Amino acid sequence: MAVTAVSKPDWRNRLGLGSRGGLAGYMFVGPSIIFLIGFVILPIILAFYYSLTDYDLMQAPRFAGFKNYLNLLSDTQYPQSLTNTLYFAFGTVPTGIVTSLLLAVLINRQIRGIYTFRALFYMPVVSSFVSVSLIWLWMYEPQFGLLNDGLETLGLPRLKWLRSSQTAMLSIVIMSVWKNMGLNMVIYLAGLQAIPPHLYEAAEIDGAGRVSTFFRITMPLLAPTTFFVVIVYFIGALQMFTQVFVMTQAGFNNIWGGPLGSTTTVVVLIFQNAFQYLKMGYASAMSFMLFIVIGVITLVNVRLLRYDVGY
Repeated sequence: MAVTAVSKPDWRNRLGLGSRGGLAGYMFVGPSIIFLIGFVILPIILAFYYSLTDYDLMQAPRFAGFKNYLNLLSDTQYPQSLTNTLYFAFGTVPTGIVTSLLLAVLINRQIRGIYTFRALFYMPVVSSFVSVSLIWLWMYEPQFGLLNDGLETLGLPRLKWLRSSQTAMLSIVIMSVWKNMGLNMVIYLAGLQAIPPHLYEAAEIDGAGRVSTFFRITMPLLAPTTFFVVIVYFIGALQMFTQVFVMTQAGFNNIWGGPLGSTTTVVVLIFQNAFQYLKMGYASAMSFMLFIVIGVITLVNVRLLRYDVGY
């Protein structure tokens, strides 16, 4: 009776290196893996290490344990900056999603010149946040700003916009919603055009109106798109920095986040501690606390925005 020996697969076959296709696959993903390790994973590990040290860029880091994290509990600026960050995030994300969706529905038509309108609405996205912030900075100017001229024309009082603690963050929210509206509009437009037309035809035959069709067909089938937009939008909003850096600088000491700290976000506070006060360890601790906040909000959104879409 003949006995056939079965050879065990070696480690090259298990990793897919036994064929040219497997080796080619690793060669294609290799640069991305190197980039991910060198510019994402390694910096995160180093940042966590620095958060456990006293480090001012002038001397070698000195291990301090959880001292920086404990100092956050007594820091009066950090809770305010976290509140401002959440204010900005929950002010921009819902408003931006609603306006982007409505805009996408309006331009999801085959009419003359529709591509021109799509390009115009998308144009703010390709502009840098610095240039857009400078333009809106002049529009918010109390004396000769365009927005106050419009309010005066309507018989309304002029506002101080960025110079008042009551309206400063609201002003940045309005500008940010306008800036990001075109990007989310394109994403929603792609989602709308992926919905099968026969569903709308069937709804029309059944006598469903436009409002009923929107809430019973369009919105449920856009759930995956809304899930993606909400997650990405929230993560970006919680890291807001450029608008405050450009629009709220005051004095010769380069103080950002005014007036009275009403626009100081967590990232702005991290920047100040790291590059103005040279408290790299403390700034790293703030970064990891922000990382935890972003992770918690993302998990909550994943739980709340569960969807099951079938055509």
